[in-house]
Amino acid sequence: MPKSLTKLWLRGLKRLVATQIAPPRAPKTRAPAQPVRAKAAKPAAAKPKITPKPRAARESRVRPRASAWAAGQWSRSFHSAPPTAGRFVNHLAYALYLPTGASLTDMPLVVMMHGCQQSAEEFAQGTRINLLADRFGFAVLYPEQSKTAHVHRCWHWYEDSVNSGGGEAAAVASLVTEAVARHHFDPERIYLAGMSAGAGLAAMLAVKYPSLFAAVGLHSGVVFGDANSAIGAMDAMRRGSRSDPVGLIDAAVDVADYPGMPAIIVHGELDSVVSKTNAEQLTTEFLRLNRFIDASGAWRNGERREETQADSVVTDYVKGGRRVIKTCIVRGLGHAWSGGDDTVQFHSSKGPDASAMLWEFFKYQRRVQAAVRDETLV
Repeated sequence: MPKSLTKLWLRGLKRLVATQIAPPRAPKTRAPAQPVRAKAAKPAAAKPKITPKPRAARESRVRPRASAWAAGQWSRSFHSAPPTAGRFVNHLAYALYLPTGASLTDMPLVVMMHGCQQSAEEFAQGTRINLLADRFGFAVLYPEQSKTAHVHRCWHWYEDSVNSGGGEAAAVASLVTEAVARHHFDPERIYLAGMSAGAGLAAMLAVKYPSLFAAVGLHSGVVFGDANSAIGAMDAMRRGSRSDPVGLIDAAVDVADYPGMPAIIVHGELDSVVSKTNAEQLTTEFLRLNRFIDASGAWRNGERREETQADSVVTDYVKGGRRVIKTCIVRGLGHAWSGGDDTVQFHSSKGPDASAMLWEFFKYQRRVQAAVRDETLV
């Protein structure tokens, strides 16, 4: 023990001596450093020579954004939503993309709900859905969460109260209604889609405002109706619901009076943020909402068709020859938008183009204003 202490003491002494010897050497090392700094002052003008790579990287990020906005009109504004008890969502920011070469009258509208840590611009760039809007002639509306409401721009999808997620859903519904009235979009062809937290609020909108939307798309979404707090939300994201999804839906709505809601559900097989169990449970919930199954979860009508593809497993649920629900589990994909621009966070080039899948599903759906009630046993 004394020897080891002696060694430690000697080491400490050497360090002390080294620090005391260091000052005389400092001028020698600093002296040559000064000319280098003097030369570095010239390359201040020569910084373009040092920064071609970062500049190229910046250009690569800008190009997709420009192409994501495509050739149409991109505008930003605020919507004054009606106040609700305990919450004033008077200034909901949004962006609107209008394609060129088509009349706005009776044009379809796709409402895109971004995820956490995303803006309207980033979501447009990452999904590239504006390119499809130009090609197929539909408008795209991007409601945007405020940083004052949530520091990471997350929607409060897990809280149904009017001063939280319920108020946000009401504000988005108000924005959509105003946009349709102002631009004369087709009220029977309004579609809703979201990613992650945006998918969570999209599910709430689909359940609470079914007469407003013709179909919903949920990418990397969480099971509906399970969480009612931030802690509960994290648990549901990681594991899915511990409750029966059919029971969750029946507790939220009267399925007998619900007009149905076509849904497309996309999820990454390797998603470590939102477990793919959530996709399975969301599918069960929408099977119930569209009356494929009864209150006990037993199959009542319709058919199930599964297809294994190179990059995904796709399942269609068909009723009367019409595809009502589509699920797509993407192989090798984590928590990211499938087939998107992977220079944008939470988007990946892996897998099928989710935006194209959404529109291919949406374009066959229409919300007839005088909905005929499905008399199937519920």
